[in-house]
Amino acid sequence: MAGRLFAAFGPWRRSEPIRSHRSSSTTIEPSRNVTVTRTGAILPKPVKMPFGLLRVFSVVIPFLYVGTQISKSFAALLEEHDIFVPEDDDDDD
Repeated sequence: MAGRLFAAFGPWRRSEPIRSHRSSSTTIEPSRNVTVTRTGAILPKPVKMPFGLLRVFSVVIPFLYVGTQISKSFAALLEEHDIFVPEDDDDDD
């Protein structure tokens, strides 16, 4: 019973579409911000985005590569100007 009251009065109670303010005519854009209906029925799964992981990897891998190249060049710049030079401690006694 508490779950039904919580679902009925929570902020996710309504599934109203977002209205776009770009044009003078009323444009409704679909929005899905709830998982259950008012009666408690579970809504069906949302549409799965095709090639989701491929899209993620096609963005992440190039930016990781660019980030590592920037880091390497900045570390070389710091070492060149003797701002940060790691000391070579020979503790092989």
